Amino acid sequence: MYEYKLMCGIVGAVAQRNITEILIKGLQALEYRGYDSAGLAVVDSEGKMTCLRRTGKVQSLADAAKTQPLLGNTGIAHTRWATHGKPSELNAHPHLSTHIAVVHNGIIENYESLRNLLIHRGYNFTSETDTEVIAHLIDWQQRQQGGSLLEVMQPVVAQLSGTYGVVVMDSRDPARLVAARSGSPLVIGCGEGENFIASDELALLKVARRFIYLAEGDLVEMTHSSLSIFDGQGNAVQRAETAPQAQYHAGDKGLYRHYMQKEIHEQPLALQQTLTDRINNGKIDFSELGSDIADRLTNVQHIQIVACGTSYHAGLVARYWFESLAGIPCDVEISSEFRYRQPVVRANSLLITLSQSGETADTLAALRLSKTLGYLASLAICNVAGSSLVRESDMALMTKAGIEIGVASTKAFTTQLAVLLMLVAFMGKKKGRPEAVEHKIVHALQTLPVKITEILTWDNSIANLANNFYDKKHALFIGRGELYPIAMEGALKLKEISYIHAEAYAAGELKHGPLALIDENMPVIVIAPKNSLLEKLKSNIEEIRARGGELSIFTDKAAAFNESKGIKTIQLPQVDDIIAPIFYTVALQLLSYHVALIKKTDVDQPRNLAKSVTVE
Repeated sequence: MYEYKLMCGIVGAVAQRNITEILIKGLQALEYRGYDSAGLAVVDSEGKMTCLRRTGKVQSLADAAKTQPLLGNTGIAHTRWATHGKPSELNAHPHLSTHIAVVHNGIIENYESLRNLLIHRGYNFTSETDTEVIAHLIDWQQRQQGGSLLEVMQPVVAQLSGTYGVVVMDSRDPARLVAARSGSPLVIGCGEGENFIASDELALLKVARRFIYLAEGDLVEMTHSSLSIFDGQGNAVQRAETAPQAQYHAGDKGLYRHYMQKEIHEQPLALQQTLTDRINNGKIDFSELGSDIADRLTNVQHIQIVACGTSYHAGLVARYWFESLAGIPCDVEISSEFRYRQPVVRANSLLITLSQSGETADTLAALRLSKTLGYLASLAICNVAGSSLVRESDMALMTKAGIEIGVASTKAFTTQLAVLLMLVAFMGKKKGRPEAVEHKIVHALQTLPVKITEILTWDNSIANLANNFYDKKHALFIGRGELYPIAMEGALKLKEISYIHAEAYAAGELKHGPLALIDENMPVIVIAPKNSLLEKLKSNIEEIRARGGELSIFTDKAAAFNESKGIKTIQLPQVDDIIAPIFYTVALQLLSYHVALIKKTDVDQPRNLAKSVTVE
């Protein structure tokens, strides 16, 4: 879905009761992120530490916990996705060194040199992971300097290069946890006479109602009754408490078979929530930005969008909108490419970052790089209000999609598009575009929730179409204009959850290579509403038909397609061209979902993927 190392799950607790069940329940709330093994370690008041690890689902860990005593008031737990070392119990977290237990999200980039140093010092490694070096480093530092776990952690983190959210426990000091954050998010949950820490507040919703998000570089020491937070320079600091931002019980699919199915069907409500309070008297209202900051948008002469994966596709759609509707030049780049080249910044350029989680490592790095490059301002469009991306940007607009559990993004993507389209209207007005442009966008957006509800009634027809894909190994998606990025998103969804190799092309590019792939075994999915590019697209369709291609066309009645040999159509309601990218996205989500059902893949947790990517 995205790239690289995927975001694992961390849960920690210090209480005056047995916390084993709390740790396991917390891990289960984080299962949507994707993982291949799970483990926990608890320590009782007498300093006895017990560690348990299992490959596979958290339920395997829970079942094993029932067969042996796991008692402790302090503990840490983790779900891991394999990067350094294959999935195994030895590579699962927590990792131990004498009295020390460690769980870790992220990547320690200098782990090989640290590992060699520690082997030279006499340490034996039982795993292939980068995390084990942290445990041994802490043990070594304790032996050398003594002092509290907090005092030891300060010089240890100074030796680590890379990204990490790490929580540490010492069985000789059984009523205390220490945690550090660098690039990988950690949130403290405050209870009554007990404290918790996790990589996501979802893990703690049942035990805490007040939350504190650690800032970059923070180090925290916690007991059941106290919290001490220190910044990257070692200064004691206070971080603001917040109410829960998530109101979601991860185990509740309702009547739906999968989270993805549920979230596809939640899109009308999610879009309505996105629009609420942002359209007043037929105009876009972004007073949430603040008058001073919003006025700065008047000076914007160029927009640079950076994002990854699905969010990148949203940015590509927005480029068409910004330039055609608002008259503002716009460039879009994959975050991981932007951060590793030497971009030339245009005068008065606004940086827009798109991320569902707000913790995507490359997008965060791009934002931080932009602060040295002279951008006019930075604006984050995100689904998580307390995320790093939101906190570090000059401005932020929340998508209000609600928690999304399925790995393949659905409502987070369509709400991103809705926010971007509102921003196009808002900025177009700032740049002097006619009021009629804003009115047209507003009218189209107001019809959107109802139109998405309509398209969901085509579920059975799309399910029938999906039967044509049961034996397919490849697929092509094509579109033109702002629907070309939607073809890219459709291809991504199909490959993510059905494991069919799928690619997208701008339809005009077919003759420049992709036509060589066309035969009866290569299904071609076409997005073809009635618009100004339809006739051009019909010519491309004929090129495919002439070569024996099998076509599945998502269209509307006005486009006047008829089914014939080699052509199957899904005739959807006609919608305004402005919102067509959002509308047709939902149809392609349904197609991917039903193909995945036929293929009997894991829809919500597809192999090799997870929900958030917090390191390269």
